[in-house]
Amino acid sequence: MSDLHKLTGAYAVDALNDLERARFERHLAECEDCRAEVRELQETAALLAESTAVEPPASLRGSVLAGISQVRPLPPVVPVTSAPSAVRHRFPLLVAAALVLIAGFGAVVWQPWSNPAPTLTAAEQVLQAPDAQRVSVDLGDMGKATVVRSKSQDKAVIVTDDMAPAPAGKDYELWLLPDADTYVSAGLMTDGANQTTVLDGSAADAVAVGITVEPDGGSEQPTTDPIAVFDLTQST
Repeated sequence: MSDLHKLTGAYAVDALNDLERARFERHLAECEDCRAEVRELQETAALLAESTAVEPPASLRGSVLAGISQVRPLPPVVPVTSAPSAVRHRFPLLVAAALVLIAGFGAVVWQPWSNPAPTLTAAEQVLQAPDAQRVSVDLGDMGKATVVRSKSQDKAVIVTDDMAPAPAGKDYELWLLPDADTYVSAGLMTDGANQTTVLDGSAADAVAVGITVEPDGGSEQPTTDPIAVFDLTQST
């Protein structure tokens, strides 16, 4: 910058490099207008520092210089009268307003709470629901399984722990029981000792969840006795 009068704002917020600072301080020793303006801007910057909880970005210097170049006029070329003096005292306020806008914009960008919350999977929505109910069944050598049901989500999830794979040519099939004698297919369990599976269908009114061993691909109705029944009326 060739016009040292324009550096008052940058100097007040310590945004000059060593060479610019040395040149401006020599100018400052001879310019009462700039000294007065620097004092006012430093007071404003101090107030901003007290109210701004974020660390200034590396780009602040360039942003401040760009803003000041737009609002800071050239030095007056006529003798100062009461009217120009009043105008001169308003310019620090304009610069301060620019600083507030720049700092405010940065705060919006940096606030961690401005980032959107991660989207939950269907299983996570059930597992983290406030009304989630859980019931576990120990399958002995076959492992352990837990069913989690959320009435508000109208879904149920089964979580297995070291569960043995289904016999060759067979699948584990899941069932929702709207009553003790009715089985509604809720899909097949995928292979894997530790898995989380969302049951198909409406689970809000189910009284239980069952698992049976069915031919590969599943059945419309159970062909074997359940290897596990999760009584949702006893869930916690």
